[in-house]
Amino acid sequence: MRRNRLGTTDVHVTELGFGGGPLGGLFAPLDDETAAGALEAAWDSGIRYFDTSPHYGIGHSERRTGALLRDRPREEFTLSTKVGRLLVPQDPAGRTDESFAVPATHRRVWDFTRDGVLRSVADSLERMGVDRIDVLFLHDAEERFEDALREGYPALAELRAQGVVGAIGAGMYHPGKLSRLVRESDVDVVMLSGRYTLLDHSALDELLPACTDRGVSVLAASVFNSGLLATARPTEGSTFDYAPAAPGLVRRAHRIADVCEAHGVTLPQLAMAFPLRHPAVAGIVVGMRSAEEVRSNTAAFGVEIPARLWDDLRGEGLLDERAPVP
Repeated sequence: MRRNRLGTTDVHVTELGFGGGPLGGLFAPLDDETAAGALEAAWDSGIRYFDTSPHYGIGHSERRTGALLRDRPREEFTLSTKVGRLLVPQDPAGRTDESFAVPATHRRVWDFTRDGVLRSVADSLERMGVDRIDVLFLHDAEERFEDALREGYPALAELRAQGVVGAIGAGMYHPGKLSRLVRESDVDVVMLSGRYTLLDHSALDELLPACTDRGVSVLAASVFNSGLLATARPTEGSTFDYAPAAPGLVRRAHRIADVCEAHGVTLPQLAMAFPLRHPAVAGIVVGMRSAEEVRSNTAAFGVEIPARLWDDLRGEGLLDERAPVP
């Protein structure tokens, strides 16, 4: 699988990355055996970029990711995790954690201070059982952006200068905040969730031009917009950004699916291919919770998209004129 460089660093990622959110039991329980099967299938499929976070299942995703990777040749894979939430032990008292189907054994405490960042990194290394992290992101800093920029970013830059991490950046949903970070700091990469997809082109306004100007790489996450683009046709109850999809979005997804079918392509295949047509996008990150999902996604990822399909999308008014495609 092709690998691309992040910014001007020596860190490279496979164009398809493994998103570790589901390994934390996102919205539904996940046992260790199924999680291990998903990771093994990803490795066997040629995926060598793995993304996780302490937030995902209050450490479950990191532990499961580390269980696979720590026995693999270290130079063969790229690992990223995130900072911004410290995990503090608590009595679960029979409760389940937020959106993750795991016992609430810890609570999250927001912390973008230097000490918080250093502690989070140390905790993540211990949970994963690895000796280093390749890419470190400020996580979900939209509502605490000034703290993250003023305190969190310098801490990440310090770790990069020391060689503790190879590349630094931030992962958010808000392209405007990421645009500001790109212009006011020296990050290498940003992870953007759900804002450069077939249904949402808002990253073209500021973020992607800023990244192109500054030589910053983009990793596009949530390319299926949490579900609406994940099947050949939108199904009843399809979600967009983890909420019921609006009727207008469902109709638009059906129209895109019509164009896909005319060219022998499926909606998920096109959804994974689209972001990578932009030169600033180094890879996509797809959350996967089973070996079956991994095999399905890797097969879809390798499909060639006919150039005429993009022309037809533009002709139907379904693709922003600014979006670079063949």
